[in-house]
Amino acid sequence: FRRAHTLTVLFILTCALGYVTLLEETPQDTAYNTKRGIVASILVFLCFGVTQAKDGPFSRPHPAYWRFWLCVSVVYELFLIFILFQTVQDGRKFMKYIDPHLGVPLPERDYGGNCLIYDPGNETDPFHNIWDKLDGFVPAHFFGWYLKTLMIRDWWMCMIISVMFEFLEYSLEHQLPNFSECWWDHWIMDVILCNGLGIYCGMKTLSWLSLKTYKWQGLWNIPTYKGKMKRIVFQFTPYSWVKFEWKPASSLRRWLAVCGIIFVFLLAELNTFYLKFVLWMPPEHYLVLLRLVFFVNVGGVAMREIYDFMDDPKFHKKLGQQAWLVAAITATEFLIVVKYDPYTLTLSLPFYITQCWILGIILVLTWTAWRFFIRDITLRYKEIRRQKQEHRHEKDRCLSNGDGHSSILDEQNGNKLRERKL
Repeated sequence: FRRAHTLTVLFILTCALGYVTLLEETPQDTAYNTKRGIVASILVFLCFGVTQAKDGPFSRPHPAYWRFWLCVSVVYELFLIFILFQTVQDGRKFMKYIDPHLGVPLPERDYGGNCLIYDPGNETDPFHNIWDKLDGFVPAHFFGWYLKTLMIRDWWMCMIISVMFEFLEYSLEHQLPNFSECWWDHWIMDVILCNGLGIYCGMKTLSWLSLKTYKWQGLWNIPTYKGKMKRIVFQFTPYSWVKFEWKPASSLRRWLAVCGIIFVFLLAELNTFYLKFVLWMPPEHYLVLLRLVFFVNVGGVAMREIYDFMDDPKFHKKLGQQAWLVAAITATEFLIVVKYDPYTLTLSLPFYITQCWILGIILVLTWTAWRFFIRDITLRYKEIRRQKQEHRHEKDRCLSNGDGHSSILDEQNGNKLRERKL
């Protein structure tokens, strides 16, 4: 039935598109016709995928919604592959087909400069530095971290990613002037106010979702209109709730998986800034916002698939399809950045930053070796030593009671008899 329904929808859509093309006279603009043909092809593919793609772990508000974003992931990955195989000049020119205002070099804004919170030299507005930093990206930071918390569902992981990204901005501000910010912009406005408040609100929402009663009733079985409206609103909440318990220190496998998740998150965050830099997209462009909306939808599904694969590998024997696509998209975006501007990426880090990163990597590797190798060997050695001491104590007690010699002989004779039988 589902396959027949799909063919019907595809047939109707194809007829509608064909009818539209027959009614109007085809323009002689090759670029316009190419764009229109590409958009029509994408619509047909999305229509097919929404009805035929494999369902993911989420079913609310409807499985077709998540199948749609899965197909958008495929389209976006194909678009990235196309951009990757173009020259730098052609790739930037191609962005003009999406928006004629693109393809123009953009000046990078430096958020550093005067870092005085109170500037006595400006008598009109001494706090002008603070007001200059309060732009549209402040609420974007807050809502971004609110949604990331709903995806990760762990306070420690969110805080680690938030703080690590600020360290990355410190480390890479010699490559992108956009990373140059004042110290209070890094730690007070970003980490504490925007990111911290978003994480706090996200954890409160998660707490409410975990306490909510998940008992569903059909819409037409609810007698009151108030109950019907409440049921419609709750359609956009999860069907059931799964609490994420990452437990990174429980095993080496989970520790490496959590480190990999943090690495991919940070790489995707960096790709946002580097893609704007190499493709000449202004930060406020709608394509940047659409990319963030895209990652919010596909990232939640990917995180659930990763957690299911880690938590119950016997039932979930392989990683989910959306998780693989997110990893592939992140890697392809990074390859585009490497190809389009290798000079910026190869700018050497300052010596003191290199020392800090080497020290941090050594500390992480040392803790990993101690926690999952040296500590286990030490605990095993202590357990064997404790068992030997208990055995020696039992032997001394038997000898002090006077019957140790006979019990030892009986034990030796029993061992000899068992050896003969074998």
